[in-house]
Amino acid sequence: MALFYDARGNIYAVISPDALRSLGVNVPKSAADAALSRRSWAPQAVAVVCDWPEGERPAGSKAHRSDGLLVGPFQEAAPFDVLIVNTDSTLAERSGNGLTIFSQSLADTGLTPTDQAFTLHVHHDHDDSASPSPTEVVPAVIDGTSGFWLDIGTPGFGPAAVGAKGPGVGEAVINDAPINRVERLAELHPDWKTSVFVRVGNPHCVTLVTDAASLPSFQQLHEAPLNEALTRIAFAAGEFGEGDPCPAGVNLQWAARVAPNRLMARVFERGEGPTASSGTSASAVAAAAWLSGWVDAGTVEVSMPGGTAPVRLIEHEGQLRQVQLFGQAHIQR
Repeated sequence: MALFYDARGNIYAVISPDALRSLGVNVPKSAADAALSRRSWAPQAVAVVCDWPEGERPAGSKAHRSDGLLVGPFQEAAPFDVLIVNTDSTLAERSGNGLTIFSQSLADTGLTPTDQAFTLHVHHDHDDSASPSPTEVVPAVIDGTSGFWLDIGTPGFGPAAVGAKGPGVGEAVINDAPINRVERLAELHPDWKTSVFVRVGNPHCVTLVTDAASLPSFQQLHEAPLNEALTRIAFAAGEFGEGDPCPAGVNLQWAARVAPNRLMARVFERGEGPTASSGTSASAVAAAAWLSGWVDAGTVEVSMPGGTAPVRLIEHEGQLRQVQLFGQAHIQR
């Protein structure tokens, strides 16, 4: 019923609302109603689709078969509504890899032409961001690879953009760029003291390090006590997180400059935890690096454990006006 797709090591299951209902999950017929009532059906949907079948979970694997669940489309023609369900049953405002996967699934089922742009509307229930969040998708071929450019929009910077608050957020200006010190991150590592808050549809905190050796390894992000400490920082206030400094949670990244317009990054997502790659995280990393003078406008490559994401930064009169993300996806066999 559900198909599993891979985009740069990020795995999402894709399933239609009708298919979910046939599995006994009472998801409403409209995406807006489904978003508002997600507490009543999303936990069951994750359990039915994303949990490993009994006895089939490989040793050492994550608790779920996928990094999330894409529910949609809710109609047969563009614009298409979709819900991005994290494995903790919360909804995401945007996911670059998730929307790349959803776009590929639409193409695979013949719902979208291969040479025309279309729009996706992501419905969610976050009070700090408008719903639905629109994303224009343009099919493209780069170096012989078929994929999609996603319009991530104009980024916002600073604590107010992500809802960060409290005494644990310090502000400074470095090279004319507003930089923050997040005390809870700085306490974990002496080189994690320079961060940039970025909103690209969803909230991010990008910590910039001058030496790639100061990046956490993908394995370290999974290990206690670091995993537990980051969960308390990244996840929204509630059962798992403390919502500090962002009550609604925040995606965490660490980035180092390794060559002109090339960055190396690690990702720890709110509602998910360590992630091999993330499209919106790559977009936020590139935007933060531009703000800090690390990269120039144009194409920036962001390398993550799951793969490298091309991000296009469009500047006008000294302002970052638009961020675009290229991605490709394939069915996981």
